[in-house]
Amino acid sequence: MKKIFLFALCITSLWSCRKDNSGFDGPSIKEMFGPFKMEEDFKASRDSVDFGNGETVLFTARFNKAIAWRITVTGQTSHAKKIITGLSKTIDTPAGIWNGSTTIFPMFRIENCVAVLSLDGVADSFQVATKIKSIKVNTGLVIADFENGFDPAWTKFVQTGADMDFNIKNDGYAPQGVKYLNMAGTVNWDWLIGMIDYPASAYGGGKTLPLPSNPDQVYFNCLIYGVPNTNESLVLFQFKEDEHATGNIDPNTNDEYDLQIHVNWTGWKLISVRYSDLPYLNNGQPAVPKGNNQHNPDKIGKISMLELADPSNGFASCKIDYLIFTSSPLEP
Repeated sequence: MKKIFLFALCITSLWSCRKDNSGFDGPSIKEMFGPFKMEEDFKASRDSVDFGNGETVLFTARFNKAIAWRITVTGQTSHAKKIITGLSKTIDTPAGIWNGSTTIFPMFRIENCVAVLSLDGVADSFQVATKIKSIKVNTGLVIADFENGFDPAWTKFVQTGADMDFNIKNDGYAPQGVKYLNMAGTVNWDWLIGMIDYPASAYGGGKTLPLPSNPDQVYFNCLIYGVPNTNESLVLFQFKEDEHATGNIDPNTNDEYDLQIHVNWTGWKLISVRYSDLPYLNNGQPAVPKGNNQHNPDKIGKISMLELADPSNGFASCKIDYLIFTSSPLEP
């Protein structure tokens, strides 16, 4: 009797542990291996959009099974691209929302755009059109976008090397607006190619920049273009704090924090860094700052931007644009 009881108990346990098919999680075999069907067409919520006033575009579609999808929005004039991806049976909010931001530079302009939906393993693609009436606005303190030329409050120094070019260009390369700064030259005796000082007085007339005091809520962003087949550029930003707001920044009694960028890529790239994460560099190595050893973005009195390159490696070149402080990483 004991053996019969144990056998019955096991059967009962197995039965009670059996998964109820009516509550089965995940796709069915038929759904996984059956033919793909488009159940709702690919659509855009607007045929024109005013990004500058906070409008967005919602792309939607529905399929008979979960599938990897990719939406590529292309500006017909700028050739800017926004890429949105996902894996689902539906495209809807929030995954399908486009706020006017850019994935591949340049940034979008006021222009017609075409959005193409492609699906993993599906030969057909689907497309809709929308028009940008105004571009996305990035809130922050712009240090330089070079659209109005060289600000007379800035100070520029360029070495007297060969093929020197430290000038603002308007030749179709700009990732934002129509102008950018080109930095190039051959200097065989020094690392410095050229530099620009951006004093706080150029941004509201005060001795320090009008930025929040919390360094965790301040991000510095810029766009840098790496030129192929040239000596690798090293772009160095020096954020020099004027802790006593004297207007005369003594490097021996004030903090400096630095951002050193090795430009070892080709094309435009977004650099975004939180101010509280910046170190002080002494000859390229982290060191202890010489002031109060606290990140105080609201006490920045001057920003120095230097292009450096190994003097033994010949001609160096890179481009830079859209230096901007924001409250979170820039979404261009």
